[in-house]
Amino acid sequence: MTPPVRFGLVGSGWRAEFFLRMARLMPLRFTAVGVVTRSVERGEQVTAAWGVPTYRSPAELVAAQAPELVVVAVPWDVAPGVTAELVAAGVPVLTETPPAPDVVGLRELWDQVGSSGLVQVAEHSPFMPAHRARAEIVRSGAIGEVTSVQVSSTHMYHAVGLIRSLLGAGCDPVTVTAQRFTAPLLDPMTRDGWTGAVEPVPAGTTLALMDLGEGRSAVYDFTDNQWHNPLRGNRLVVRGSHGEIIDDQVTRWVDERTVVTSPLVRRQGGVEQDLEGFDLDHLSFEGRVVFRNRYAGARLADDDLAVAALLDATGAWVRGTGDPPYPLAQGCQDHLVALAVEESARTGTSVTTGREAWAG
Repeated sequence: MTPPVRFGLVGSGWRAEFFLRMARLMPLRFTAVGVVTRSVERGEQVTAAWGVPTYRSPAELVAAQAPELVVVAVPWDVAPGVTAELVAAGVPVLTETPPAPDVVGLRELWDQVGSSGLVQVAEHSPFMPAHRARAEIVRSGAIGEVTSVQVSSTHMYHAVGLIRSLLGAGCDPVTVTAQRFTAPLLDPMTRDGWTGAVEPVPAGTTLALMDLGEGRSAVYDFTDNQWHNPLRGNRLVVRGSHGEIIDDQVTRWVDERTVVTSPLVRRQGGVEQDLEGFDLDHLSFEGRVVFRNRYAGARLADDDLAVAALLDATGAWVRGTGDPPYPLAQGCQDHLVALAVEESARTGTSVTTGREAWAG
């Protein structure tokens, strides 16, 4: 049996807990060997909550535990320095998004560690079950050559990562034209739970059109707090030369006189009299499984399934049994384009990204 992936963590906030949760729920797959916190007091809290030893520096963690990889989940401005420190020590890194806060920071980080090949980025959006299922449908050629993606679900680099993965886009220049609007919206829920709000408040929406070259385009649509606000759903459109995917419906050309529409079907256990327990089993399309849950029994939400898959893939990469799951170059490009969206919306002019060093 393959031993569990032994990983360390730098950071102990909300996002770091996603990785700690994977270790707690699936100890045969993942072991959190230690967490770096800024203070002894915070360290004691983490140990009490998660049963994991804590340290005050990455160097102390590495010396004490020799983790196979270290997850960096700290504020944007701190992450590049921690990543560079770990790479200098020869430690593989999975750094949370974005890998650096701005364009200057992205370039500096790439100059410091890009050639090491030791850094992956924890961009989990393309690893989510429904997106992996859609990507498999795209790879099968069911809708032909993909030319356009429209995303309204998540923000900035997450959305860009999804767009680029579905379009198969590399790191070539992208031209962005964006605008921001403010309109009233009730905000009944945040990350902390139900707000009790009963009146709308001003909420910003950013709309952006992206030209990725070679006839490929994307539309980005994100409203403040869209991740948590149940009044704003998720929408995804993937258009190709022979059909399109709209959320969970696939319309495709079959022959000279036939166009069909088929659903992406989710088999979810634990509903009504199903006694398997509440768990995703698989997603299928036209009788073929296009995503299967490898973590059945852990009862994971889709976001957690994505984190587990990314951590698993990073472990396989470190051990030489798998491809790099999300190299630093891809994470840098995602944030470069996301920053162009913000700049265009702020200035009211189109912004074209350059071809950066990580493009190769």
